[in-house]
Amino acid sequence: MKNDRDIEKEYPISESVAKLRRLADALENGEPFEIQIDGERVYVPVHAVFNIEHERDGDEEEIEFQLKWSNTKS
Repeated sequence: MKNDRDIEKEYPISESVAKLRRLADALENGEPFEIQIDGERVYVPVHAVFNIEHERDGDEEEIEFQLKWSNTKS
């Protein structure tokens, strides 16, 4: 079992764009996605669910693009 983790990492716009392009290509082609975040390699399986979340709190707003999946074996 992996340790719990909650990381928010900021990247320069050019790196963010490149990561989003690779993600879009993987989603479009039905392929798994691999990304390194703060020194840890993360493997996103094809069955991951993609969603977009919008939050508003006072005068601050946030949009999150999320991929969710379970590592539980059935």
